[in-house]
Amino acid sequence: MRLNSKGQVTIPADLRHKHGFTEGDEVEVVEDGDTLRIVHARAARSGGERIVARMRGTASTKKTTAELMELLRGE
Repeated sequence: MRLNSKGQVTIPADLRHKHGFTEGDEVEVVEDGDTLRIVHARAARSGGERIVARMRGTASTKKTTAELMELLRGE
């Protein structure tokens, strides 16, 4: 990774997904001795909200809403 002229770095996608970071998340840079850590801000979304945000738009079905409801509810 390279620090750009504005002091920004890009976190690789595989690490963002692995650690639950999604677009719009608030992060903090925490000094830990000689190391800087990037962590979720304390006011960040809950774990469940981050999981839903990460999964949103990833479903791969051609079924209609009515067909899915029938599968889920048995109606």
